[in-house]
Amino acid sequence: MGKRKISLILAVFLFFSPPLTVWGEEKEGVATEAPSGILMEVSTGTVLFEKNSQEQRSPASITKIMTLLLIFEELEKGNLTMEEEVVTSAYAKSMGGSQVFLEEGEKQTVETLIKCIVIASGNDASVAMAEHMAGSEEEFVKRMNQKAEELGMVHTKFEDCCGLTQSEGHYTTAEDVAVMSLELIRRFPKILEYSSVWMENITHVTDKGSEEFCLTNTNKLIRSYEGCTGLKTGSTSVAKYCVSAVAKRGNVTLLAVVMGAPDPKVRFRDAATMLNYGFGICNLYTDENKDKLDPAPVTGGIKEEVGCKYKEEFRYLDTRGKNLEKVEKKTEYKENLSAPIKKGEVLGKALYFLEGEKIGETDIISTEAVKKAGFWDYLKKTGEKLLEMGEKAA
Repeated sequence: MGKRKISLILAVFLFFSPPLTVWGEEKEGVATEAPSGILMEVSTGTVLFEKNSQEQRSPASITKIMTLLLIFEELEKGNLTMEEEVVTSAYAKSMGGSQVFLEEGEKQTVETLIKCIVIASGNDASVAMAEHMAGSEEEFVKRMNQKAEELGMVHTKFEDCCGLTQSEGHYTTAEDVAVMSLELIRRFPKILEYSSVWMENITHVTDKGSEEFCLTNTNKLIRSYEGCTGLKTGSTSVAKYCVSAVAKRGNVTLLAVVMGAPDPKVRFRDAATMLNYGFGICNLYTDENKDKLDPAPVTGGIKEEVGCKYKEEFRYLDTRGKNLEKVEKKTEYKENLSAPIKKGEVLGKALYFLEGEKIGETDIISTEAVKKAGFWDYLKKTGEKLLEMGEKAA
């Protein structure tokens, strides 16, 4: 059978076949060129598209996402401050690749170095921060791998803090990049304020004098893609071209990771293709659960009722074009609640339904503790009731 006849048969088969439901390059509406990628909705962590997302690849400078995560964790703990000064070592100065040209002995604040890392992808700034936080880059890398293990990044191993190495022992996957990206932007959304900066000047102050240096964002999607707020690019001869891109439109925030693209244009085009697909199908329902709940009755306690609240807000991501205005919420409490009750104890659930189908739930918890009543508590209650009855009779 000739090639033209085979092609015709395949075309007819594809035309009359239902849309494919598998994730990957074949998914209807998504055609990416890079060998590996993944698309996720940020608030729910829903995977919308993936292509070889567990394939281990060299990450280049998107390695710095983990470096930034550890920096922000230390800031959260109070072990670092944004105003704290960091001294550049000779080793940090010697870094090649993308850099901000720090001089040995030069001092910069933590905040400035964060900008150097996330905007201009400074390898020298990354190493300077690693040494400042852990004493050496080697010790800092141990922390990176420990954090990766904590996050379940089982296909990842780091050998440096900036991704400059081309060692085969330094690798990750698109899925793992998405995991650490989500951790960073969910816990520390301020990072997106820095990663969305297009250009900003810093000042080098050294023995040679004072000189301004312009940081220019390596993520061109900041200017070319509506709603893009970051996050990080990377490229080496081994890794090719990579990006972890965040974009927000309306109440939907998406994360697209591309690895191994053959050139910068493909990297950004693939990311835009995935983001366009996601924004085209995503519809997010959010219930902040701010409505006040009535206290729940309690038996056998020093109090007869306990305050209640929702444990968290509820989110549901629809990709099927449903009318989310029809979402209904019902609350259910445990029967015969009895003391003792701890603060934060689950007392019931809020259940969510759409067109008769349950789409999720969130816990209802106690806002206070209620101790179990003892003999003297019952005696006191009895006395109070007798006194109340006497006052009514009078």
